[in-house]
Amino acid sequence: MDAPLPREGSTWLITPAVPGRFETARRAGADVALLDLEDSVPQGGKDAARAAAIGCLTAAAAEGSAAVLGLRLNAPSTVNGLRDLVAVAESGLRPAVLLVPKVESPHEIELVAKVLDAEDGPPRVWALIETPRAIGRLPAILGARGLAGVVFGAADYAAATGCRRSTRALWYPRAALAVSAAAAGLPAIDSPHFDLEDPDGLRREAEEASDLGFAGKGAVHPRQLPLIREAFRPSARDLADARATLTAADAAGGVTTAGGRMVGPPLVAAARAVTERARSAPDVPVSKEVPGV
Repeated sequence: MDAPLPREGSTWLITPAVPGRFETARRAGADVALLDLEDSVPQGGKDAARAAAIGCLTAAAAEGSAAVLGLRLNAPSTVNGLRDLVAVAESGLRPAVLLVPKVESPHEIELVAKVLDAEDGPPRVWALIETPRAIGRLPAILGARGLAGVVFGAADYAAATGCRRSTRALWYPRAALAVSAAAAGLPAIDSPHFDLEDPDGLRREAEEASDLGFAGKGAVHPRQLPLIREAFRPSARDLADARATLTAADAAGGVTTAGGRMVGPPLVAAARAVTERARSAPDVPVSKEVPGV
């Protein structure tokens, strides 16, 4: 399964490894459809879920899929995590995304990459950062061989710290993860919003995630996808400002002003990033006349 890695602004739809659910998830329009073998599966159902996930991924590989397909394993320090690794290794499947939960050291990532022969191929292993200890060890974790990116786990982090699962309480770990991932040149995906009846809260969280520098956000239901995608899409004002900045910079050939603001190399780079994000969103009209688009 050599699907492309998730692009910036990606939506991750996470679904239990239950027959019938994955087919819906991979056709829902998310950039990543992720089968979960961990939290959404009770202990007594792990073996059946593992077999179902392998079957779904095998069928999807034969048919082809527009979505990037992924699998959240159980923690490799557990018996079920080891069984997951063996099952995937023996199946010959190599999902484009392998999400490892409860990561607190680079060794967990490197173990999964080595067992699944991912060390010399494209990075596939993503670390789920969901404990205070993991936040404190980010530099080491982000240096792991075979690491493709990181995902924030709000629910487990809040449970581990005893904090509320609110924007204010989780601002620090989210910001720390986004900054550290950027420093390592890796994408970071924000935690899902778990209240399906709170679209305003989802919109607010997704906008904050975009502001913090996350590349996308998880979802637990297909109806959350449009709101997430909208939050990561450059607004008309963002695009207008970016166009003005690039036009002024191209005309001046150096530091100048646009709209009453100084325009120098950092602002030009940011403007080009905005136009790149717009170009990667097919439902956002982008003029070909815009410099840098």
